[in-house]
Formats: sequence, C-alpha cells, structure tokens
Amino acid sequence: MMQTYIAVVDKDPGSAYGVWFPDVPGCFSAADESEELFAKATEALSLHIDPSNVPQARTIDALRSDPEVMQSLREGAYLLAIPYFLPTERIVRANISIDQGSLLAIDETAHQRGMTRSAFMTKAAIAAIQGKL
Repeated sequence: MMQTYIAVVDKDPGSAYGVWFPDVPGCFSAADESEELFAKATEALSLHIDPSNVPQARTIDALRSDPEVMQSLREGAYLLAIPYFLPTERIVRANISIDQGSLLAIDETAHQRGMTRSAFMTKAAIAAIQGKL
C-alpha cells in the first residue's frame, strides 16, 4: 500500500528548513539544505507511522483549505509530496525484462553484499522511491 503525504516546508531566515505533515500529527523533521528535505521527510514518515494504524492522507486540494496549512503558505511555506508505503509480508514473483549487462552488475553487487538479486533490487527500488538515490 502506498500513499502520498503532503509535507509543509517552512524556513525562517538563518534557520534550517522545517518539515511537518498535517495528516500525521507529531511527525516533523528538519534539514540544513533543501536537497536533504525529501530524504529527511521520507525518513520521518517511515519512523513515525505505526504500520497498524496508517493515517489517511488528504489530497493536496483538501490540504490547501486547511486553515493551518493556508496560514503557513501565506507566510512563505511550500508543499512537498512524500511517498509512504507499507511493506507487506507477502512475497510475490515478478517477471521483468532488463539489459543483460545491468543484470550481471546487479548480481555481482548483490553477491558482494551477501544479498539475493531480489533483495538487492527491492532495496534499491525502495531507496529510489524514498529519494535516497
């Protein structure tokens, strides 16, 4: 299951960027550089959300009418879409097509790290989704 949560990003002069999630009370983070925001916000969501009680994410249009979000936007904040997914315990088989050279590189790297091809590809895909690549 994947949902996209909207983060509110604000920054006062001389301070770090602050990130908070209107739909996930108490979930916030900060970053010194704007390039770090996506990864920091993604990490905050993954650490904060209880997998047994995932809050419903509102649409960006619904959030724009939220008084607290509106006030932050008037004060110079902006919105950032952050994906969150809840991994399941169910493993499924998938058939993919991939360039042979890429597959050989994946297999070699996975072997060097003591991982299976599937585990390596899953970890790499999740890192990309979360903005860590």
